Amino acid sequence: MQVMKWSALALAVTAGTTQLAFASAQDESKGFIDDSNLTLLNKNYFLHRDFRNNGVNNGGNATDQNYRQEWAHGISAMYESGFTQGSVGFGVDAHAMLGLKLDSGRGTAGTGLLPVGSDGRAQDDYSYAGGAVKAQISNTQLKYGNLFPTAPVFATGTARLFPGSAEGFQLLSSEIEGLNIDAGHFTSIRDGSASTNRHGIISLGYAGAFDIQEVNYLGGSYAISDNLSASVYGAKLKDTWNQYYANLNYNIPLSENQALNFDFNLYDTSETGDEMLGKIDNTTWSLAAAYTLGAHKLTLSHQRVDGDTPMDYISMDGANFGDSIFLANSVQYSDFNAPNEKSWQVRYDLDMTTFGVPGLSFMARYLVGKDVDGTGADVNGAYNQFYGADGEEWERDLEAKYVVQEGAAKDLSFRLRHATWRSNNDMGGTYSGGSSALDEIRLITEYPLDIL
Repeated sequence: MQVMKWSALALAVTAGTTQLAFASAQDESKGFIDDSNLTLLNKNYFLHRDFRNNGVNNGGNATDQNYRQEWAHGISAMYESGFTQGSVGFGVDAHAMLGLKLDSGRGTAGTGLLPVGSDGRAQDDYSYAGGAVKAQISNTQLKYGNLFPTAPVFATGTARLFPGSAEGFQLLSSEIEGLNIDAGHFTSIRDGSASTNRHGIISLGYAGAFDIQEVNYLGGSYAISDNLSASVYGAKLKDTWNQYYANLNYNIPLSENQALNFDFNLYDTSETGDEMLGKIDNTTWSLAAAYTLGAHKLTLSHQRVDGDTPMDYISMDGANFGDSIFLANSVQYSDFNAPNEKSWQVRYDLDMTTFGVPGLSFMARYLVGKDVDGTGADVNGAYNQFYGADGEEWERDLEAKYVVQEGAAKDLSFRLRHATWRSNNDMGGTYSGGSSALDEIRLITEYPLDIL
């Protein structure tokens, strides 16, 4: 079985060897300083989450408030040096973050935007810094330190004020044209927003704050043609699970302003080692089909979970979730990844460039999930009694975004997002704060500046 799961990557490597490698990035290096870049991002974030049921569990603090609301401003500086010249190049990356509370209350804290103290109050401000060292040979880089992995089996979160980071090693290689290899070994994580502990535990979004001591992964993507690409990854979370991922993306141009796109994602997860979460046998897949006609794009997707546990993925130090769930129906609030769940999505995107307003776009989507049944979960495992036998849920998301196209404020963006989510009692309350109904508003402003 494992041989079959890795065969796609082996085929990609074999196919890639018939093509010429890229010119060596290290040979073209201009040096440590000349290839350096420094970016500064101002991010303003307002989040209002209204639990339609009273008496929710508010970030571990019992409260009569039925909503959470916070407003924060973050300033992040990201520096990437070039590589020293020679056969082997060396460099450094560094980042520094400053978060400022603009609005939060003891009864409404816990949105994940700001660290919360033992008194239930969000910190007025917080800051931290991190960095990494790196080396390059040809088109292969090895990094160690505080990194930002984006693999589909291990990706830190980006949904709040600052991106999370993980501490460990990462190898990135693109020696063969069209083939990108990504391998990582990580031992701790920093949330960056709700928890700034540098050596925070690698935990799980649905199972909770289990301390995973070590994560190893290997994978890559291969561009078979200009319109067809494939990815295969495998990960081992020590004493937790082995997880495999595959993706196939196919784009079909129909005319100058028409195209079809098909995107298939597959995860297969099973327990390993000391089986910290109990028995796991989960296969989850999604298939999305998108039709683009000029400014309009219509997407239909179906997602299915085969297993008595949810398709779980990492969270950061028991706080915000990571991004390692590359499924079509993982959206603003729900992931539609409950045990045995079947879900459908219809989505519409509108790009106003065609109508004379470049930078303005709109999105609307509706999802429904049914047939959730978690009663077969391992009675001694972490997911026992999470879900009932007949869970259902639905979500509606609306979004408007505008990006300034030119002038002094070029790339300044404004994004307004609204989500409505409802479920029945069999969905459980593990990730919904004890509520079965929620309305959410996010207003996000970002202003990136290139300093170097």
